[in-house]
Amino acid sequence: MTGQLPFPRHYARTQRFTLGAPRDYAIAPDGTRVTFLRSRTGTDRSQQLWVLDLADGREFVAADPHAILAGADEQLPPEERARRERSREGSAGIVGYAVDAAVELAAFALSGRLFVSELRAGTTRELPVAGPVVDPRPAPDGRHVAYVANGALRVVAADGGGDGAAGADRALAEPDGSDVTWGLAEFIAAEEMDRHRGFWWSPESDRILAARVDEAPVTRWWISDPAHPDREPAQVAYPVAGSRNARVTLTLFGLDGTRTDVDWDTERYPYLARVHWSAAGPPLLLVQARDQRDQRYLTVDTRTGATTTVHEDEDETWVEPFPGAPAWTPDGRLVRIADEGGVRKLFVGDRPLTGAPLHVRAVLDIGADDVLFSASGPDVHDIGVYRAWFRGSGDQGGWERVGERPYPTVSSAVRGGEVTVLSQASLERPGAQVEVVRLDPDGGEKVLAAIGSHAERPALTARPQLVLAGERKIPCAVLLPEGYTEGDGPLPVLLDPYGGPHGQRVVAAHNAHLTSQWFADQGFAVIVADGRGTPGRSPAWEKAVSRKLAEIALDDQVHALQALAGSFPLDPTRVAIRGWSFGGYLAALAALRRPDVFHAAVVGAPVTDLRLYDTHYQERYLGHPDEEPEVYAANSLITDEGLSGAREPHRPMLIVHGLADDNVVVAHSLRLSSALLAAGRPHEVLPLSGVTHMASQEQVAENLLLLQVDFLKRSLGMA
Repeated sequence: MTGQLPFPRHYARTQRFTLGAPRDYAIAPDGTRVTFLRSRTGTDRSQQLWVLDLADGREFVAADPHAILAGADEQLPPEERARRERSREGSAGIVGYAVDAAVELAAFALSGRLFVSELRAGTTRELPVAGPVVDPRPAPDGRHVAYVANGALRVVAADGGGDGAAGADRALAEPDGSDVTWGLAEFIAAEEMDRHRGFWWSPESDRILAARVDEAPVTRWWISDPAHPDREPAQVAYPVAGSRNARVTLTLFGLDGTRTDVDWDTERYPYLARVHWSAAGPPLLLVQARDQRDQRYLTVDTRTGATTTVHEDEDETWVEPFPGAPAWTPDGRLVRIADEGGVRKLFVGDRPLTGAPLHVRAVLDIGADDVLFSASGPDVHDIGVYRAWFRGSGDQGGWERVGERPYPTVSSAVRGGEVTVLSQASLERPGAQVEVVRLDPDGGEKVLAAIGSHAERPALTARPQLVLAGERKIPCAVLLPEGYTEGDGPLPVLLDPYGGPHGQRVVAAHNAHLTSQWFADQGFAVIVADGRGTPGRSPAWEKAVSRKLAEIALDDQVHALQALAGSFPLDPTRVAIRGWSFGGYLAALAALRRPDVFHAAVVGAPVTDLRLYDTHYQERYLGHPDEEPEVYAANSLITDEGLSGAREPHRPMLIVHGLADDNVVVAHSLRLSSALLAAGRPHEVLPLSGVTHMASQEQVAENLLLLQVDFLKRSLGMA
């Protein structure tokens, strides 16, 4: 049975125990049904589209990829493959879908073909259209479906063209150059801004606001597969720090053939971070300056395309875009998240609805009287769902927590009308509990139904101790081997961080600590530390790393380790560190710059030359490389200044990198290896053929864990 598999194989086969768990919810505004994705079992990678009928509590499959494709393998177009890589999507089948306003019709792409599902009946049919299809989205009224194919924005009637020429499959906008696409998010938007779409329907269903992306100015890189020298390298438009970005503009297309270009200062504000279009107001844009110290909220005049600034955020370090914001309340007030007085707050108009101790993370839904949002509480590892009132009977009540006690949890929610799908993970149980609830107008909730999970249960139990380390109160999770007793003596230490922006590891969710617990059970005391720069605590905590990324991130790992030594059985003579992506960069920093503390490092997919990473991420934290080259030199691993920070003695280092990685390209690891070789520093390199930044292949994911343990035990002299 799968449950009896060794943990590394079980972990890999179940994609970190996420397969079979429900996800991606949509709720009918009349409260009659909930749609979601879920695979049939905990080892099946193919996601199906499900419907929960709340009237009778019945779940049924509306679309099954196995049946639709008659068992054939998916054939993904390059654009869809890129979308999945940007969103770190490792499963298959229906990995995304969109619905009309009534949640009567769902549209999705499968093998580059367009399908629609009638959600009440649970039936699915294909629309014969030009392909390959990417990101299909029904109009709010459900009469048409827009999608992207070969860089063109196209539209077709939901009945396949039964209403004549007006409903036939046709292009609204076609590329006017080989580097131009319509309706897709460019690399920077998808990878760094969490914007994965490129077109938006009008509330009246008669127009579409679409992004035109011109990648002609962007640097071209080539990703090859040395294991297959007969294959041509893939060309990638990669906006490396200091270079030119794609040119992004917006145009309004009417289904009647009209076209209106949207006008804003794209030279000053080249980044299109957010687009919101609802019946409560005109289209709302969030655009950012290149240095990300200034962002503007713009409204669009749909008659002329002119834009008007309705709000502006400025910050001497950087400004932040947030999920779900900006948006309108039903009565036309601006909802936004902003930093004020050292606190990240939720605003409606100019009025803050929240304050300390909440640290607002995302807007989840906006009702007639309230805003549903996600926030960290006084405990940074506790991520809860809250609601705050901006008018009505709850107006004087501030905010309240939604969901069951006891806390802490890691919670998220989707709301439609009076119905909310609430997902809550905790340290006490594997996975997440998903319930459909009705929120009372003045507070409280009533459970209507539960959505079951098919995810498999891990054989091991994570037992993290969540603590605040040292005078900096660094959030940490400490994990010891199962069955450890004080008489067993001090343990070899493994730091297991991400440790950088956008990546919080110390959270109150059981499954988040499974890998760390497995490493602990191999004989280590494992420490996961979220130092300055990681999200969820305060604006000042996150922004402390500006221009000092390497110094701050590494210093906080050392601070946490030394602070915990007096409370836990740690052997300071045997300390290792492992990490991936930013965590890999941090692991290499530790081995090179603090060999007095760290004795071995597993360096996974690291950014080693910070000039070789993308514009939006790198320039936010380090500035423009032409203007502040000394900052890049000081924070990189392989520049003269960066490598000169390396100290004696040499420490064992295992460098791991996927050769097909188009986010952190393998050049980073190759350059690090060359620099280490030139400096006479021994190290090991493990290239992963055909693997991207995700490393989601089952055998690769399994063996990576086993190889890391073997390397760490050898390097620390463990039996």
